[in-house]
This record gives sequence, structure tokens and C-alpha cells, in this order.
Amino acid sequence: MTMDVHVALDIGGTKILAAAADRNGVLLRTVRRPTPASLDEGLRLLKDLARECAAGARILSMGAAVGGPLEWRTGVVSPLHQPAWRAVPLKAIFEEEFRCPFAVDVDTNAAALGEWKARGAIHRRLLYLTISTGMGGGMVVDGALYRGANGEHPEVAHQVVGGADGPRCECGASGCLEERVSGSGIRRRFGKPAEQLTDGEWAEVGRDLGHGLRNLVTILAPDLIAIGGGAAIGAGEKLLGPARETAASSLKLVRLPPVELSALGYDTALRGAVVLAMERA
Repeated sequence: MTMDVHVALDIGGTKILAAAADRNGVLLRTVRRPTPASLDEGLRLLKDLARECAAGARILSMGAAVGGPLEWRTGVVSPLHQPAWRAVPLKAIFEEEFRCPFAVDVDTNAAALGEWKARGAIHRRLLYLTISTGMGGGMVVDGALYRGANGEHPEVAHQVVGGADGPRCECGASGCLEERVSGSGIRRRFGKPAEQLTDGEWAEVGRDLGHGLRNLVTILAPDLIAIGGGAAIGAGEKLLGPARETAASSLKLVRLPPVELSALGYDTALRGAVVLAMERA
């Protein structure tokens, strides 16, 4: 008998991951491809990858993680780091194509769910941050995603660090934390990709991240901060060590919780997309 599957998509600015999972969320197949520049090519690739992962099985539901901003209820997406994707009705397109429920959320929300699930669903307030091409975050509180007023996604990376006269961010504001610690910001700041930074340069980035962590911990008081994304996973303790030290030295009223690398490595958003799919089945 053919196995029914859930299909998960992680749509990033530079790569797309797709996977099929069984009814219990266990991954069966995973594929990875570069993200095409054009919208039409991107949508065509996503459909092809979904079918490739399903391998002829009936698709019960689909979940997708994608960069914000987006409207999670209607599934209309406009990822900041994919200029060709503006007001794309992703949910409607895929529900018409595959005739199954489709859920989409900001990649960091999906990743927060995936991280929370992978850690045994034991943390009441888990804050997840991703540091990759861009930066973002999501928070799970008592098993549910935290959402702002009208369901809006809190943009933790667009807090001011180092003064509002700092470098201009891709969001249009100046002084954003994202511009100081993300892969794109690092390239503009140091004139080279994140993987080429020296330990001293990573320490500089880590101190900036630490100031951002201090703000987040003071306001949100999470039980755990998990950090993922390609830049953070690649740097590891070269980034997290200075970040912890900076945050801890300046926190006076709220304790610094554990700050750890993601338990899922590079697959956090993809695993979160599986959770989104299963919740829609």
C-alpha cells in the first residue's frame, strides 16, 4: 500500500529545501536546489520538488517556510530577500495544484516550531533566532506561536543596535541589528562573506548580537534562546561566545537564559514546515 505523506518546503533566498514526511513527521526524503531568480521558475521548481519528494504517494497536506513579510492566514508572500516575489498567493496556487491543505508561515516562525518540537516540547517560552542571508526570529509560548497585534510577525532583527545613525538596512530603516550580523550585512560591513571572517571579526559581530540579545531577554524573558541559520551554524562559538558574554555583562534585572545553537542544524525551518503541514492535515 502506498504511504501517505506530508510535504514540507523551505523557501530561502539562496536555496530551496523540500521533504516528504510520514504521518508521524519522520522525514522520508529530502532534496535541495538553488533558488531561481525568477518567480515563475521558482514556483515551477517548488511543484517539481514536491512531486519528487512525494514519489507517487498521496499528499495529505503541505507546509512552507518562507522569508517575510507575509500574510499567514491568506498565504500571500513577499519575501524581502527575493525581489521577484511580491504579493504571491502561494497558498492558493498550491492548494489548487495539489488539492490538499497548505500552510505557510514566516521561516523563523516555522523554525521556532521545529526547534520546540525537536527539544521535546518542554520549554514554555522558546525564542528562536536565525542568522543567515538575513536575520529573524520566532517565539513559541506554551506550545503556540507568539503573534503580535492582528497576527503580525514581530521583527526582532529590526531593533536598533549601536544607534539609529548606523548602516541602512534592506528594510529601509537605519541601525537595524540585521544589518550588523546577517550574512548580507556582514558582506557589506567587512567586504567579504561570513565564512571568511577572522575570529576577531566574528567577536565584533558577536558583541553586536549580544546587545540585541540583551534587549530581547529584557523584554521577553525566554527560557531558552536557540540560534540557527547558515551564518550562525558556520561560526558556532566564535559568534555565540562573545554574544553571551556581552549580553550577560549588561543584563541587570533579568537573567540570561541558555543561548545555544539550533538542535536541528541547517534543517530547522524545513522541520518546522513539517509541523505546519501536520497541523493542517
